[in-house]
Formats: sequence, structure tokens, C-alpha cells
Amino acid sequence: MVNLQLPDTPVLSTEQIRQRVFELGQHISQEFRGRHLVLLGVLNGAFIFTADLCRAIDLDVEIDFIRVVSYGKSSVSSGSIRLIKEPDIDLAGKDVLLVEDIVDTGNTMAWLKQHFSAGKTGRVHTCTLIDKKERRMTPVDVDFVGFDLDRGFLVGYGLDYAERYRNLKAIYSLD
Repeated sequence: MVNLQLPDTPVLSTEQIRQRVFELGQHISQEFRGRHLVLLGVLNGAFIFTADLCRAIDLDVEIDFIRVVSYGKSSVSSGSIRLIKEPDIDLAGKDVLLVEDIVDTGNTMAWLKQHFSAGKTGRVHTCTLIDKKERRMTPVDVDFVGFDLDRGFLVGYGLDYAERYRNLKAIYSLD
């Protein structure tokens, strides 16, 4: 296993993340007031963001997780997307907010949005902590974006490199 050296200065500090997640929670609360909202966190990367985001939302929401495979243990998407954990909550007639840690190529988010829009759900919305358009291959509009970042292989706050570094409180670039 390769031991990588993290830079001393994070790309996004713990405080920057905390503040932005709070702001997103307030915005989502305003947008969905009076509606039945289900947060669907995308495992593994979005588990920390989803946990913090749901606490920042001032609504009665349901929370579930899905799991998608597209990267495996590589830093490059395989291009093949598989949903290996479906939601346990019945989504019929409910608004769904897909919560991702990062939207990079756009392939996974576009696939998820299409997949859940084809069902009996209400409207399907998207939220990501980081929208990173430098490698975008599939056009996708994200409804709620924490940060727009252009470069770097990012780790921390749920983001990983080969399943490592998710536990870091800030976000760092390995480049």
C-alpha cells in the first residue's frame, strides 16, 4: 500500500465545510418546506456529508443510503455504473434529494437521476459537496452545490483514495 504525503494546508478547511453545509441545509429547508423529502446518500463517499447535511436541514426528512459502484479501488472511473444497494424506503410520490460527495465526470449523478426519475418518485433533485467540472464527460446540472472546485484528486470528509483518508476532517488534494 502506498503511503501518500498530505499537504499541510487543506483545500477546504473544517470551518469552511461546516459553514457551507449549514448554508446548504438552510437553502434546502426553504426549497422543500411543506413537501415530503427523502435524502438518499450515495455510499461510501457521501456518508459524512449526508449526516452533517441532514442535521442542518430544518425539516422532517427521511434518510436512506444507496450504493453505486463505478470507481472500485482506482482513482479513475471504470465507466460502468451499477446500483448495488437500493433504498429501503418506499420513494413513491416523495421528493428525492440525491446526496453525493463529489460530482466529477457526471456519469454517476446523471445515471442516478435518470434511474430514480424513471420510478414512482416525486421529483428528483441533486446535491453535492463538490462540483468538479474539469473531467465532466456527461452533462448534469446539480441543484445544490457546496463548492465548485477545478483541480486535484481530493480526499477527506468522506472522499477517499482506495478507501483511505475518508476520516480527515478537512479536504486535501493529493496532487
